[in-house]
Amino acid sequence: MAEVGIEIDDVAKAIAEDQLRQESARYRSATGDTWSGDGEMPQWLCQALSAGQSLEHFAADRAVQPSGVSSSQVDWRQDPFAGSRLATVGHAPRELR
Repeated sequence: MAEVGIEIDDVAKAIAEDQLRQESARYRSATGDTWSGDGEMPQWLCQALSAGQSLEHFAADRAVQPSGVSSSQVDWRQDPFAGSRLATVGHAPRELR
């Protein structure tokens, strides 16, 4: 950090800002993209909605899946993006690539 001039206070400030942004998010994707609901809708959410997903699916206050549940228990037959290009972009599970 000293080589590039980053101070510990800068790191702490960045972490605090990120946590505040995450807490203020009303909508969140599986990859961590967020939107507060203010301003123009982000591209990731526009694409998901035009592919048939509901806005409520991305609500940040939805119940979160317990961390002890493995991804192999996910029923991909209910995934509206299965078989589409959106299923192969980014962080899609290997079995869908």
